[in-house]
Amino acid sequence: MSVTDVVLPGCAAVALLVFAVRLAREPRRLGNAVWLGVALLLTGLWLLRAALHLEWLAPVLGVLVAVVALLVAVVLPAALIVNGVRMVRREGRSLANLLSFVLGVGMLTLDGLFFAPLGRWGSALVATAAVLACYFGFLFASLLGYSILYGRLARHTGIDAVIVLGCGLAGERVTPLLAARLDRAIRLYEREPAPPLLVVSGGQGPGETMTEAAAMHEYLRAHGIPADRIRREDRATTTEENLEFSAELLPGGVRPHRVLAVTSDYHVFRTAVECRRLGLPFDATGAPTARYFLPSALLREFAALILHYRRTTIAACVLIVGGGLALALFA
Repeated sequence: MSVTDVVLPGCAAVALLVFAVRLAREPRRLGNAVWLGVALLLTGLWLLRAALHLEWLAPVLGVLVAVVALLVAVVLPAALIVNGVRMVRREGRSLANLLSFVLGVGMLTLDGLFFAPLGRWGSALVATAAVLACYFGFLFASLLGYSILYGRLARHTGIDAVIVLGCGLAGERVTPLLAARLDRAIRLYEREPAPPLLVVSGGQGPGETMTEAAAMHEYLRAHGIPADRIRREDRATTTEENLEFSAELLPGGVRPHRVLAVTSDYHVFRTAVECRRLGLPFDATGAPTARYFLPSALLREFAALILHYRRTTIAACVLIVGGGLALALFA
């Protein structure tokens, strides 16, 4: 048995233990996603190394790796481009709606540069860009996996209050995205033995003829929620303000650790991270989102979370770029 055969499973076990401890202490931390990703990556490498000792399995693994590489390098960026075109057609042309298209084009461009004769420094820059892409890809996959896990672990019963986060209106009409959040809040309300207070949060944005809170209030009343179980917060324009201003409206009888923020499924973990940053012991839960909308929405959430930890992100990028340049200089 080689040293690697002992080190890999040992490191995987340590990473998994750190993740479990951090999860038990505070599930609303971005670092939990990274530790989960590290643990799964090390476990995968360990299993791959163990499988390579089986001669009959090596060709199968080679084919599997080739298929995965093809999916990541060609199929994924092509799918992102198609999704970007669909987003623009359905939601309009904006930078947010073009995220998946831009990412897909960028990935295909990076693939092509690997086969271009760029010389020593050009090749070094392409290799450095590839390492950066792998770094951000790892972070994205870790956050996506942990977001799904967090959504299943968050409190869904025993609720004193539900805060519904606004996400824009079409004039004065509740959009399908916002209706899904309100429907989720109604289901939570109806299944509690003691119906919770519903706080609808959202100000008036560009192109809207009334506040989001007022439109949400009307929607809830039309679906049978009593007026005395609804409170309106009509100043917020950001997630941070949604949570902060809504917290101010909660009556004294509401236990803060029994408050649940309702948003869209792609937005759940960032909402939870924001709650922790504001010192609010709220959990978050999500409502379903149209599939075509998810890629761009997830990319926006990823960018927002990375900006929360921009110092760490900048430090990691400087380290990767600096290392790549140093290797090109001294190779």
